[in-house]
Amino acid sequence: MYVFMKLQQPGGAVLSFSGEGEERRSGRWWRGGADRERQGQPPWRAAPEDGPGAMAIVGHSCPLYPRLPGRGCSGRTLQNDDAVETVAPWSRDAEGRSSGSHQLGHRNDGPACTPVQRALLALTIPPEMLQAVKGRMLQAMRKGLSRQTHAQANVRMLPTYLCSTPDGTETGDLLVVELRQSHVRTLRVTLLGDGNQKPQVISKIFDMPADIMRGSGEALFDFIAQCVHQFLTGTGSPQHRLPLGFVFPFSCRQTQLDRAELISWSKGFSCSDVEGKDVVQLLQSAIRRQELHHVDVVALMNDTVGTMMTCSIGGKSCEVALVVGKGTNSCFMAEAQQVEMAEETSGRMCVNTEWGWFGDDGTLSDILTPYDQQVDQESSNPGEKRFEKLVGSLYLGEIVRNVLSALATVKALFVGSNIAVLRTKDVLKTQRVLEIIDNEEGMAKARSTLEALGLHPSEQDCSRVQQICRTVVSRAAALCAAGLAAILSHMCQSRELEQLVVNVGVDGELYHGHSRFGEILQSVTGLLAPECKATLLPSVDGTGLGAAIVTAVALRLAAQRREVDQLLAPLRLSRADLQRVQALMRQEMELGLGRETNASASVRMLPTYVCGTPDGNERGEFLALDLGGTKFRVLVVRILQNGICMASESYIIPTAVTQSTGEELFDHIIECIMDFQQKQDLMEQVLPLGFTFSFPCQQLGLDKAVLLSWTKGFSASGCVGQDVVELLREAAQRKQHLGLKVVAVVNDTVGTMMSCGYDDPKCEIGLIVGTGTNACYMEEVQNVGTVEGQQGRMCINMEWGAFGDNGCLDDIFTSFDRLVDEKTINPGKQRFEKLISGMYLGEIVRLILLALVEKRLLFRGQPCPELQTKDIFQTKFLSDIEMDGLALRQVRAILQDLELQASFEDSVLVREVCQTVSLRAAQLCAAGLAAVVEKMRENRGLAQLAVTVGVDGTLYKMHPRFSQHLQQMLQDLAPNCTVTFLQSEDGSGKGAALVAAVACRGTELQ
Repeated sequence: MYVFMKLQQPGGAVLSFSGEGEERRSGRWWRGGADRERQGQPPWRAAPEDGPGAMAIVGHSCPLYPRLPGRGCSGRTLQNDDAVETVAPWSRDAEGRSSGSHQLGHRNDGPACTPVQRALLALTIPPEMLQAVKGRMLQAMRKGLSRQTHAQANVRMLPTYLCSTPDGTETGDLLVVELRQSHVRTLRVTLLGDGNQKPQVISKIFDMPADIMRGSGEALFDFIAQCVHQFLTGTGSPQHRLPLGFVFPFSCRQTQLDRAELISWSKGFSCSDVEGKDVVQLLQSAIRRQELHHVDVVALMNDTVGTMMTCSIGGKSCEVALVVGKGTNSCFMAEAQQVEMAEETSGRMCVNTEWGWFGDDGTLSDILTPYDQQVDQESSNPGEKRFEKLVGSLYLGEIVRNVLSALATVKALFVGSNIAVLRTKDVLKTQRVLEIIDNEEGMAKARSTLEALGLHPSEQDCSRVQQICRTVVSRAAALCAAGLAAILSHMCQSRELEQLVVNVGVDGELYHGHSRFGEILQSVTGLLAPECKATLLPSVDGTGLGAAIVTAVALRLAAQRREVDQLLAPLRLSRADLQRVQALMRQEMELGLGRETNASASVRMLPTYVCGTPDGNERGEFLALDLGGTKFRVLVVRILQNGICMASESYIIPTAVTQSTGEELFDHIIECIMDFQQKQDLMEQVLPLGFTFSFPCQQLGLDKAVLLSWTKGFSASGCVGQDVVELLREAAQRKQHLGLKVVAVVNDTVGTMMSCGYDDPKCEIGLIVGTGTNACYMEEVQNVGTVEGQQGRMCINMEWGAFGDNGCLDDIFTSFDRLVDEKTINPGKQRFEKLISGMYLGEIVRLILLALVEKRLLFRGQPCPELQTKDIFQTKFLSDIEMDGLALRQVRAILQDLELQASFEDSVLVREVCQTVSLRAAQLCAAGLAAVVEKMRENRGLAQLAVTVGVDGTLYKMHPRFSQHLQQMLQDLAPNCTVTFLQSEDGSGKGAALVAAVACRGTELQ
């Protein structure tokens, strides 16, 4: 990337500067400038002149302000003393600001300049200043995106509520109405679903009376509706519904795609009673007055958004658009979560920058020339749209006119001519400026244009006018490039990319009418945003076809949204649904506690014989055994006055052992215990052991528990219906390990409660939400019909994973849940667990994704054999995909790891599915927990219960939103209970030892 500047001085020498170590002589690049600077010498040096024009800035070997030698009408090169195309190093201060006045005749602290040179210097912006303009644009964009600073922002960054680009499947008949400065254009567009490559278009233009532009708002919209009526009458109005897209090229505050309030008029319009009102509704009402009841306005957009849409055809995705015509504007697909003025929090949304107002706060004052100031003062809106007045074709001719007028006044141009005409506004149109720029015919156009104004230009005058026109237009292109570079860098940063590759749709007479404008735009954008690779795509009828495509995309998204909502509706539970689940859980709890009803209850409410929680007086050494899956642990826990210290080791239970006989399983466990005791030098000690056994058991005493059923893939024979403590003791005898003293058997839920109870005496509930789910709590003994006694409290192991096994939750189960249940090793069992726990959520998501693919709502309906594989979509993917701040690029990477080729929109939908499934799980868990805390409150006769829940499990701990959703819904369902959640640290290990410690403490007291 090379930057080269030189300034021709009086006397023939040329000062040269190369920012990347290159200088140029005789049309060739050569090294030296940067080396001179490193050696402490000025980076410029005198070099022989190689012709009258001068190269100014070059990026990627393409000149920014090109070498433009003046030519006479005969084609011969003109020699002149005005060849200058950049600001010399001494003409700006250290921060790039202009040093002093640009008024003609002002002498800077450097070589003397002619009036023409000073004018060209004033109009030329060096690369460091363009970089500064880019930085200011970035700041202004961020200000516009923020809710806190939006009201004060000049670059308004208005949300358009358009959240997708075309995918090529759009079809149907569409109407478009475009409001232009002097007419209304109507179109009927038929899209064929062929990638929008061959749309069928019928259009008609209706001239608009001048008084309409300044009359009442009602008259304006009635005129537009009349145009629609006449157009449909002339083309044969169909009776089916016709969706209409409305191109309204004024600044609006959109709150939906079909709802937008006009902020202010511009472009000569000043219709009354419209500003602050919804222009979509005004048009719809006018259409109804024309009795066009089958025409519905479904989308409003400006020409910039339409430009982006027309360039997103033929398989090319376009996410940025730039319009440089009479005015200028841009739009781009921003990360929705950054668009704080909209409610969307995921996906992307097209943002209309309205960057024409950039600089209205004075941020561009150091690049404004007296000519720009004069144009602004003579405009209909002084002080407003300062950036647009530097760039838009409505103003470039006026800038050139003011330069020529100033130069003619000091007799630097048109000597002997009557120059009064140059003080007349709008006598020089931008179209003429563009014609003058042309290399071949430009000089002839300059002469004919000037002579048409009554001037008598010399050959040198024509050359100088051509150079001035080129400099003004080049400056406009460079400023557009600075703005575009700001957008691209913002996109690259917000998407956390090392390099952004993007297509940019461009429209407007400046871009289409002057090829060098596009070259400068491309080149300078590359210089200012080297981390971005932008391809400029010329737009074709962005306001017509583009508006039709916007409308079609809106319809496609609305139809897809209806189908997605219909598919996901059964998983979205209302508050009434959750209150009913809460009531059913309470009902099943009562049945489980009853002596006569326990056997038929789906929630078994098993007594644990744990009748107290830690009080802080527990002391000693204890062994703990944690068996809850194919990995299990052995621990030694030392409870001291100043805390607890532990040592542990994990062991694997091979699948063959989990599915063999009970003897083999428990022999393996004893062997692991003995291995641990040997390593810890504990073989000679007999320590109390707490046994965490995380499978459904009927406990008959603190150290006696009968296995009811295996879960989690275990199926060892000869165990169901047996006392697991006795099975462990028998295995110890077989292995001749006589130092085993099992004092308590608990499950992981009880261990979790006890572990947290050591830190918080209010902890009287345990909750596990991991691979499986369960809960326990301290119940009044008098309410436990399955044990003897009336005094005190006892921990009840609810085994709530089986809630619903009796069919009481059938209406909560969706078709996806039933499919998951049918494919498990225990169909019809643990049905509540299959709605909540980590073992099953990924499967539910996988089945939903398959249904979306089948409906052609995901992955474009392409077959996804990878999704046919059971359990391929693990629950941990939900946690990853729902991570706060995770860019959709990373979501796509997760899906690509599964060999799923996801588009941006696919990623958004997959995230929504994950969020829906995990939210339902958290809310159902909250409904169950609400039943527990409300029962405890009523048991104790309290108006308000304060209780702590000890909680463990990977889903609760690792999922980014599960705990938040659970706590929010619990507060809603149990408002009279203040519930604190305390995450357990090794509940199944430390908790088991604490149960043993509490049991030993009770024995000592007796």
